[in-house]
Order: sequence, then structure tokens, then C-alpha cells
Amino acid sequence: MIPRELGKVIRRKLDGSKAIILLGARQTGKTTLLKSLFPETESLLWLNGDEWDVQRLFEQVTSSRLKSLFAGKRTVVIDEAQRIADIGSRLKLITDQIPGVRLIATGSSAFELANRVNEPLTGRKWEYHLFPVSFGEMAAYHGLLEEKRLIPQRLVYGCYPEVVASGENAKALLKQLSESYLYKDILTWERVKKPDRLVKLLQALAYQIGSQVSMQELGEVCGIDRKTVEKYVTLLEQTYVVFRLPSFSRNLRNELKSSQKIYFYDNGIRNALIANFAPIENRADTGALWENWLVSQRLIMNHYRERWVNSRFWRTAQQQEVDYVEEADGRITGYEFKWNPNAKFRRCRTFQEAYQAPVLPVHYENCEEFLLPADEE
Repeated sequence: MIPRELGKVIRRKLDGSKAIILLGARQTGKTTLLKSLFPETESLLWLNGDEWDVQRLFEQVTSSRLKSLFAGKRTVVIDEAQRIADIGSRLKLITDQIPGVRLIATGSSAFELANRVNEPLTGRKWEYHLFPVSFGEMAAYHGLLEEKRLIPQRLVYGCYPEVVASGENAKALLKQLSESYLYKDILTWERVKKPDRLVKLLQALAYQIGSQVSMQELGEVCGIDRKTVEKYVTLLEQTYVVFRLPSFSRNLRNELKSSQKIYFYDNGIRNALIANFAPIENRADTGALWENWLVSQRLIMNHYRERWVNSRFWRTAQQQEVDYVEEADGRITGYEFKWNPNAKFRRCRTFQEAYQAPVLPVHYENCEEFLLPADEE
């Protein structure tokens, strides 16, 4: 099993009084991760929210009933907790009335679980997200050199745990994975009344990674209004399919202040949506795939290492651009992404002079400096 970085983070928080909420898309390995944290000798109670008797157990539960149920247990895991009605108040009851129990709840999507626990568990929880396998996790697993050799494959097939381990079955697994988790967690939601338009929106977003997006233009392409596009994109964010990168703006009058880019958390899902698994050397979108992979991997690394940063991109009306901008502890750093190490690199002097910030190149040969920064190791 590939050791996950988030395991170390969760382990550090286990002896506190707060609940741990673990969110993430299906098949990212949440259950596998938690089971790896607790040996068979651990005093553990594992409850599956998908099971009807577990759901009924929490329907009219009292603190006395919970104390009896959890007697002798050091840790309680509630898997797929979003299936349990009023789960937030149930978790609050546990944290308030049974302080000796370490409580962990998992959920497949933010809109089903996070929205139900935020208010009841205010100040009572640590919330984490598990993503597809990261570059750092794979480099630690079988070595940096080997993982760098596999980057072209990661750009095409992505990093879902089962896909990483599948070899020749990657295409079939991605087809099944994209359909099952997209359709189960999104298209079956009662507010999605035009599933075919949502699929069309996903495909449109897949073709626009690395580019600024317009909700109005996306709506025209997909045959839906701007407000519906915005709602669908928010839903896609909440189910860990895509994420937005807003524009950086501070000083210059000609900076684009309200622009945004939309990326996929996983390259393989993106490529499955457009049915394109051609190798990197035969593709016209290699640069876009490289940018999507780098930005998503950087955000994942920041989350796992609990780095508090602002992530942006920068562009002016004159088309001057910095692919990725990060602000942390008062320092601003820009990055330019080039797949080919020999490609011509031009630092944007306007950005550097305006913000007294460096702009650094990130290419295949030095990408580990961006994805595994030395000051955070």
C-alpha cells in the first residue's frame, strides 16, 4: 500500500478533543487510509453509514445510548457519515458527551457532509481532504527518479490509487471511475435537472484547462444560463472534480481582477471526459496537461503540509501573464510552467517590478523543487 501523507497529519491530531472530518472523492482511499492507522489490536469501533441499521441507530440516539455503544472503545470511525440524518448534531453529541473517544467521520463529497457539520461542529473539528495520490507520496514510495520517469503517464492517466496500480487496465478503470463517481455523486442529486448539460459543461471545461473561463461563454456552449453554469461549477467543486484559481490583483490598473481559471483535480478524469489517452508526445495539449497537473499537485501538497497560502494566477489586459502566483507570510512568488526544459523562458518584468517578486521556471527537469520544496521537507 502507498503510504499517504495525510496519515501523519491525522495521527498528530488524534489525541485532541476535536473530531476529525475526512472528505474526498470516491476511490481516493479514505477507508484504506484510516484502516492503516489503526492496528487490529486497536480498541476501535467502525460504523458504516451506508448500512441501514447504523442509520437507524442514530435516528433517536441519546448520550447514554452512545456511551453504552462506545464502551471500551478508544476510537470511533463513522464511514460514509453523510448517509446519516442530522449527522452534524450527532457528531456534536459525541464530542461533547464522550470526551474520551477519538472520533473520525468520512464523507464522499463536501456538499453532503461538510455542509451538515460546519455549524454544529464549529470549533470542534479538524477538517481534511484526501485527494488522488500525490507526486510526493509516489516519490517516497518508489523513489524520486522512478516517479519522474512516470510523469508522462501521470499527465495522461492521472493519480487515482487504483489507476496508479492498474497498469494495462488504466483506461477501463478511468472510464468506470469517471462515470460512477460523476453520475452517483452529482447527476443523481435532485437539483441537477439537466444531466446531459452538466456532462457537456464538464467536457467544455476539460478543453479549457489553463485558460481563463467565462461563465457566460460556457453557458452559450452548453445551452444553459449563466446562473446554472455557476451552480454546476460550484457543485463540481464540492464533489472534488474541479477547482478554481482566481486572478491576483493588487497594484496595476490594467490587471484582470475578476478572472478565473478552472482545473481538474485529476488529469485522468479530465482525459476520460474527452476520451483522449494519447501519449504526451502525440498531443497538442501537453502544455495544458502539464499546467493542470502542476497546479493540482501544488495545492494538494500545500493542504497535506498544512501550508497557509493564497494561490492565484496573474494577467493583464495586454496579455502579460504569470501561470501561478503564491503568497505566503508576506512573500509573493510567481511561477511559469514549461514542459520542455529547453523552451524559451521569459520572466515577466512588469510583475516582478510591481511586486518585487521573483518569477521562477518549472519544467520537467526541476519540477521536484516546486512539488517538494526544500524549506517544507
